[in-house]
Amino acid sequence: MAKHNEEILDDDFLVEMTDTEGNVFYYSEEMIIPVDGENFALLVEVKDEHEHGEGCNCGCEDDDVIIAKIVVNADGEEEYIEPTDEEFEKVQEAYEKLLDEEE
Repeated sequence: MAKHNEEILDDDFLVEMTDTEGNVFYYSEEMIIPVDGENFALLVEVKDEHEHGEGCNCGCEDDDVIIAKIVVNADGEEEYIEPTDEEFEKVQEAYEKLLDEEE
């Protein structure tokens, strides 16, 4: 996962992520999950809308969801970075617990 730039586009808070190959993806921050005194963001990819024909196999119906750790960089700005495997597992457990509490 690469560093991000935050932008406000059309009144929506979007996170711009660039992968190692230079591809740009946009995510909306759906929720913050606090774990062990640190914050993690549940980010859902924002996809371009297009016409869907019968049998559309573009994968656009599938939500690309990622978990990112929120850290403050040297400039005092928030960044999203890839969590460790251990952090990811803890966040996943916390998220599942939140879902169980909602039911």
